[in-house]
Amino acid sequence: MNLKEVWLIDYARTAFSRSRPEQPERDVFGEIRGDELLANLLIKFFDGKLADKRITKNDIEEASVGIASGVLENWTYGGKIPLFLSGFPNEVSSFMIDKQCASAGAGMHALIMHIMTGNSKRVLATGFEHMTRVRRVGIAPEWERFTDQNSKYYNPDIDIMNSTNMLQTAQRLYEEEVPRFTKEDLDKFGVRSHNLTVKSQETGWFKGEIIPMEGHVEGNVDESMMVDRDMAARKSTLEGVSGLRRISIPFYLEKNGGKQGYIDREGTEEGVITAANSSPLNAGATAAVLMEAEEARKRGLEPMARIVSIGWAAVDPRVMGRGPVPASRKALEYAGLQAEDIDYWEINEAFCIVALNCMDKFNIPEEKVNVMGGSTAIGHPLGSTVIRLTGTLARILKDKKAKYGVANACVGGGQGLATVIENLDA
Repeated sequence: MNLKEVWLIDYARTAFSRSRPEQPERDVFGEIRGDELLANLLIKFFDGKLADKRITKNDIEEASVGIASGVLENWTYGGKIPLFLSGFPNEVSSFMIDKQCASAGAGMHALIMHIMTGNSKRVLATGFEHMTRVRRVGIAPEWERFTDQNSKYYNPDIDIMNSTNMLQTAQRLYEEEVPRFTKEDLDKFGVRSHNLTVKSQETGWFKGEIIPMEGHVEGNVDESMMVDRDMAARKSTLEGVSGLRRISIPFYLEKNGGKQGYIDREGTEEGVITAANSSPLNAGATAAVLMEAEEARKRGLEPMARIVSIGWAAVDPRVMGRGPVPASRKALEYAGLQAEDIDYWEINEAFCIVALNCMDKFNIPEEKVNVMGGSTAIGHPLGSTVIRLTGTLARILKDKKAKYGVANACVGGGQGLATVIENLDA
């Protein structure tokens, strides 16, 4: 079978709000359901940017909806609910997909393969998460049979996965990589992320991808406002963040000298993960239209980027932050490229240690990574993030007149996902 060429045609997103599960009135999207947020984005996307390209809802053959917490009001009935809310015809097929932090990307990858194999020509990849209204929680009560050692259903792998929360996976990755990084390295990278994001906001760069949505003033649900910027970003200094509360617990790995070795090295018994070097909780939605290249040419459409290759991998769930490395390695190998061939990277900053570790393993210079800001500041609404990474990267390649880019992310549960794209104008 000769695989079809796939183009990313257009991309849009909402701004990402700052989620406040205990204080929903402080989330500017706190009064809007996640599926509504995605539906509102799709309505404006198709009525605006896509209408200018003569792309309609009737053109879409299949749609994906990525969501990491697809329960309660986030359950989309196979992706149909946000499509119906935004006025898609009954004939548009859809599916909902959960790959945790890579949910939107996994849906996009599935649709890419649909096009490559000739099963579709025009598709829509989407994702959303609302971490105020449907908070991501720990192990479900129904899973206790897997983590109770006295149960016949006990499974050590599930027990390990669920006894190690995301903060702890970042802490463990940090400790396993000693002495490559210090807490100051993590904090500096977080400060860089915030300051680059603020700079991009001030220049209006993100206006090229954010469609403003109606929300409310923080703390006042009765006063509406248009939300057109990511709400978590703020100017930062190393001095200002270095003393923030530490929210992870050390493992005191024996290979590094145990507890005393940790204390001697870090000067404390506390962990290294703080709000300054990790992503916040967020609400947001993303969407991207992809087409078979020949179909796009017939329509007179230009691509944002060509999809070169995709890759995914799984790792020890205790150090899920390693996931982007093998996933990117697979995608690069399939593309016939080396890391040094890549001009720009979007590495999801679920935690700064994840990006730093990927940069270390591929010897990527900082000036090639997250150059408009990263998820530490922009935000990480879990199920929607990978479309944001890919779309932002495509825009960066255009602006910089650069050829190749890689977007990747670590994934809760111990996985990774990567996409290689090409700017055909370079």
